[in-house]
Amino acid sequence: MYDILTHAVLRNRHSARGGKAAVAVVYAAALFQGLTLVSFPASSAILKQMNGLSDSQYGAIFLPQVACAVLGALAGGSLVNRLGLVTIFVVTLLANGLSQLLLAVSAAVPIGLAYPLILLGTAALGLGFGLGGGPLNSYPRLLFPTRGGSAILALHSVMGIGLTLGPLLVGYLAMRGYWLAFPLGLTVACLALLGLSAGVGFPEDAPPLAAARAATIKPTSAPEFWLFLGIAAVYAFAEGTFSNWAVIYVHESRGFSDGVATSSLAAFWAALVVGRLLVSALLLRIAPMVPWALLPILMIGAFLMLPIVATPTSAILGFALAGLACSAFFPLTVATASARFPQAVAFIASMLTAALMVGVGIASFVIGGLRDVLSLEQLYRASVIYPVLALVLIGFVVRAIRLRTLSTS
Repeated sequence: MYDILTHAVLRNRHSARGGKAAVAVVYAAALFQGLTLVSFPASSAILKQMNGLSDSQYGAIFLPQVACAVLGALAGGSLVNRLGLVTIFVVTLLANGLSQLLLAVSAAVPIGLAYPLILLGTAALGLGFGLGGGPLNSYPRLLFPTRGGSAILALHSVMGIGLTLGPLLVGYLAMRGYWLAFPLGLTVACLALLGLSAGVGFPEDAPPLAAARAATIKPTSAPEFWLFLGIAAVYAFAEGTFSNWAVIYVHESRGFSDGVATSSLAAFWAALVVGRLLVSALLLRIAPMVPWALLPILMIGAFLMLPIVATPTSAILGFALAGLACSAFFPLTVATASARFPQAVAFIASMLTAALMVGVGIASFVIGGLRDVLSLEQLYRASVIYPVLALVLIGFVVRAIRLRTLSTS
């Protein structure tokens, strides 16, 4: 991955506005994004115990995240055109940093105030993730114009590294009584990234040009646009079911230790990173449509395997399979949609980010509500429907693209 980034920088000979410093900050921000995204799910057992939260209350903490992510993503496209990518990038960092500060403060206030602060924290995290979809998915193509697809996949791989390290760090610090160091450390990291961003020149389309492009491009009029949104949302239901409930499922439903639970979540994100790197290499030889269509089949296998895990090793392997299945699916969705609408990449990325957050949040909330009548084992089996629907929608996308190609040839 590093070779891809370095090679692209040297080959394209960007000026200081798009050089190595900009690459470092953008990809460091992706790592930071991954760490913050997993902060609340990785801390689920601690938050429930510290504040006496029920499953329904825990599931509900993701609702503000969903709502604000959708608002941020919907507003992100127009805000990028008006304010530019750099401004939205900075606001993204601020929102994510605020989420971690609120998470840390929630541990130092009375229980009655802690839950509202947690809700505000997930809201800030959702806003940051929603707004960040535009700049984080646009900068790779601006920094590496000849290898945009690989650059996007590399960025999501770096984000996946953050998602992988997060549960391990939380588990390590929690066992030693220093869990608070995790959100506080991320707050400090946010300040450091903001300081670095102030001294870096980022590549960016001029806002008037971006606005002119947006005025002439109407992705919403194409059926593929809505199919891509549906695919992102359905996939997000699968990812949210895997990730947000992994620690609780392994610890409470299967009765394994906290260490095994956090290791299972870490295995999910680690396999997700490895899968993205593998797919990135495969894209040099095969068409993106091939892994895009095959990964949902692996998701089906993971959903069927998890309800029957009986040992700590099988639990970790089950979530590793789930991570491998999820790995490159969303980045490939973004890359495929961006290739279909090349003049509206920021808008497309923002909308797909909104769809992703809607799916992840709703899935977590629905599962929290259904826990009174169904076990997580039963819910995992029923979740097979998500990758099945994704396969159906992919089929419609392929057909629509082929028909459009034939009509314009």
